Parts: sequence; C-alpha cells; structure tokens
Amino acid sequence: MDCLALRHADVLFLKADIGPPEGTMNAIPRANYIMPITYLRQLTASARTQRANSHLAGFLAFIAGGINAGGFLAVAQYTSHMSGIVSAMADHIAIGEFGLLAAGLGALGSFIGGAATSAILINWARHRALRSEYALPLVLEAGLLVCFGVLGASMEHHQWLFVPMTVSLLCFVMGLQNAMITKLSRAEVRTTHITGMVTDIGIELGKLLYWNRRHADLTWQTVHANQGRLRLLTALVGLFFLGGVVGALGFKHVGYVSTLPLAALLVGLAMVPMVDDALPRLRRLRRLRSSKPG
Repeated sequence: MDCLALRHADVLFLKADIGPPEGTMNAIPRANYIMPITYLRQLTASARTQRANSHLAGFLAFIAGGINAGGFLAVAQYTSHMSGIVSAMADHIAIGEFGLLAAGLGALGSFIGGAATSAILINWARHRALRSEYALPLVLEAGLLVCFGVLGASMEHHQWLFVPMTVSLLCFVMGLQNAMITKLSRAEVRTTHITGMVTDIGIELGKLLYWNRRHADLTWQTVHANQGRLRLLTALVGLFFLGGVVGALGFKHVGYVSTLPLAALLVGLAMVPMVDDALPRLRRLRRLRSSKPG
C-alpha cells in the first residue's frame, strides 16, 4: 500500500474514532494504535474531531495562561492581550510617549508575525501532505520558550534590550499558538485570550435561562443553549486560569526555567505526527544508501 493509501486510512480512522480500517492492520504498525500514542496522534492530526479539538484546546489554554502570567512577572506586561496593547498605544499618542508607542507597535507586529508564521507553516506542511501540519507551530513555540527559559536570566541585567525582546518573543508565541488553534478548529476556539470565550459563555447562559413560551406561530423557533459548548468554554477559561497560577508560581520560585516544562508539554503534544513524517523518509534514505554500489 502506498503512502497516499496509508494517509487515507489514517484519516478514516481518526474520523471514526475507532480502530484502523479493515485490511490496513498489516500495512500500518500496530504500535500506532496503542494508547497514548493514538491519543497524541489524534490531538494534532490533519483530520479533526470535536474531541481532539477540545482536548488540544485545553492543553493550549493551560500553556497560554502560564506564559501570559509568567511573562507579566518578567516584564510587567501581558502579551496575549492585543486589545489592551492597542488601547495603550492610543494613550501613548495622547500623552506624547512615542517611545512607548513604538514598543506597542513592536508587540502588535510580533503577534501578527507569529500568526502569519503559523499560517505559513501549516500551509507548507499541508501542500506536502505532512501529518505534522498542526504540530510544526507547536514545535516552534516550544523552541522559543526554551530560548526564553535558558537565556532570560542572563539577559535580565540588560533591561534596555531584555524587555522589548521578551515582549516581542512572547507576543510572537501567542500569535503563533492562537492562529494554529483558530485554523485547526475553523475559528471555533481561541486559547491565548479569554474575552471571546467569556462573551460566548454569557451568550450560552442567556439562551439557557431564556423562557420559551408557547407561541401560536408554528414558525416560531425555541431558544436552546449549546450546553456542550458551554461546558467546553467554561473548562477552557478554568484551564487558562489554572495555567496562570502555575506559571506565576513557577516564575516566582524558580525563575525563567519555569517555561521549560511548558515547552516539554508542547513537544509531547507534537511529537507523534512529527515522528510519523520522519520515519518513512528515514527508511527511504536508508534504502537509497543500501542500494548504492560499493
């Protein structure tokens, strides 16, 4: 069975959320379908399920909360809150603080750059039929967090360079992650800021509390809350808060290296599809080397 057939089998498997399609067990290693490898593969797979979207969003909301709260303790600024940054830019113009205005523009540009980079990585992988299209932004995010965790302490004494670089890096990371989960969930979920999620919670609560009276008009539509979405949004807000508490406590007690566990979690989420893409290429390279004479 060729690579395209294998990829199609994986898509069917993920959509059905059951075992591999009949007749493909011999072609696909059995270990691929043993937990937790199967679970990790589904989290960032190209073929999406509601369950995978919800679980991945939960992990990323926790990570985003940790980065945002820890980043605030490092540079006294939240880096996922673009509404606040743009409002602050307007204030800086009004009071003539053009240096701070430039810093705000840099933060905004970094967030946009991160989102654009995420889109480029996803589309690049998609056009090459890679299974890691959603894993690549996570690996890049992990690498940037490692850089922040390792280099942060040594650069802290150079405030003139450290603060703008840290703000730009963390804004880039937030844009990178938010764009990935937005594309993955078709704009149903965000993870790096909770204003939209809290708004949606309010909407669903309003529909839940609405009193549907009987109406003579047969075309009258009753109002029903999406309770599954309400539970998901509430869980994401709670995980963002929990991540913030963990991130703030980690930065307070161990400093910049507190980002390393978050980076490790991101690598864990992305590892299986990355390995899935790498193994066939390594096998082909080994066959090519073994087929060369001498």
